Amino acid sequence: MEKRSLSGGRFFLVTVLNVVITIFEFIGGLLSGSLSLLSDAFHNCGDALSIVLSYAAHRIGSRQQTRTNTYGYRRAEILAALLNALVLVVICVILAVEAVRRLFHPEPVQGTVMLLVAVVSFVANLLSTILLNHGAKHNLNIRATYLHLLSDALASVGVIIGALMITLWHVNWVDPVITILVGSYIAWESWPIIKQALGILMEASPKLNYEAIARDIEQLPEVEGVHHLHAWQIDENNIVFSVHVNMDNLPLARIEPVYRQIETLLCRKYNVNHVTIQAECHRGEHESLFYDQNDWRHE
Repeated sequence: MEKRSLSGGRFFLVTVLNVVITIFEFIGGLLSGSLSLLSDAFHNCGDALSIVLSYAAHRIGSRQQTRTNTYGYRRAEILAALLNALVLVVICVILAVEAVRRLFHPEPVQGTVMLLVAVVSFVANLLSTILLNHGAKHNLNIRATYLHLLSDALASVGVIIGALMITLWHVNWVDPVITILVGSYIAWESWPIIKQALGILMEASPKLNYEAIARDIEQLPEVEGVHHLHAWQIDENNIVFSVHVNMDNLPLARIEPVYRQIETLLCRKYNVNHVTIQAECHRGEHESLFYDQNDWRHE
């Protein structure tokens, strides 16, 4: 309970810090005419939204299961991650289009103002990562936000380098180039999040060695076959698994220990959290490992 309160407090401080950075960078970007600074401001604005959504989703996901949500509310964090990543990609595309326009029609940039704002932004982003460093060791959600903020600090380094080049050599084309590079990096980092979130929401199977799982289950003396295997994820950490197993016509008192053996195997070796097993004698014994809707039509 204390850890959750501490994490919530740190989330709040980092959110406030990111809002302040965003406002500061927007003003600095407008005053200096720096597109890369404005892109960093948009990125930090997205981060502030991301932190709020992530924390809210984390709190919602911590709720207990109900009659209407028997698997709980853990998908809230997946929806938040997908929304955050999509917003970042849209922002990157818009800024990239503007950056290309500025490459062909350069605009003056005040390197000194750009440098000052970029340095302050870097220090603030670094402070944000330090604030979340402790929580990142104990919570996956906080760790993801921590790594995101760390990438912001690295992006600020790129803006600082660009500001130095503009101040020293007056090469204004560096500003839109940095915008494109930073935007491409953010979009590249966002894609795996989008892909994973969509996979979970579409009930895609987690990456497990299903043939090895079937072999391990079939090695139990009482089990003669395995079919109609299903696996999906509630979130990135919780795997739900169902399987039909062929067994001799045994009394329930002898079947239950086999169930426990299968559950223990799946939990310890394959990190499966929730297992549903259906025992059958001969039904489905010639069917495929994975469910085929045509199988039951020919029974």
